[in-house]
Amino acid sequence: MVDEQNTYVGDATTIGVPGSHEAAATLSTEAPRSLSPADQAMVEALRPNTALLIALSGPNAGARFLLDAAEVSAGRHPKSDIFLDDITVSRRHAIFVRDEDGYSVQDIGSLNGTYVARQLVDQAKLRTGDEVMIGKYRLTYYAALTKA
Repeated sequence: MVDEQNTYVGDATTIGVPGSHEAAATLSTEAPRSLSPADQAMVEALRPNTALLIALSGPNAGARFLLDAAEVSAGRHPKSDIFLDDITVSRRHAIFVRDEDGYSVQDIGSLNGTYVARQLVDQAKLRTGDEVMIGKYRLTYYAALTKA
């Protein structure tokens, strides 16, 4: 199937990031995956003011990461709350920050940047279904269905 930009659905797109970002990010144009019954049950069971990240790709594909603190760190450092062990991830890459409306992600000076919905961001408010890219990890964000 061809879209208006003459790319084929499912083809990978490689983008270079200007400036100090030497690594290129490869993004897929495939449709977002639907949740497995087990993942759907986990999302439905989330407590108020929590969220879940599910790894779509990367060395930990299928892994689930619970966001349940005011700040959750992500990076290659072994003491990161979300340990992403790959050279494309900075030791201290990003933090997820909770406020009254849910979570946002903030890049904390990473080399390769943090992407939300395929856009390079310094900080972005997250909504259910958003794809967060940290290095080669693609993580989909799911907020709790109920608020406190």
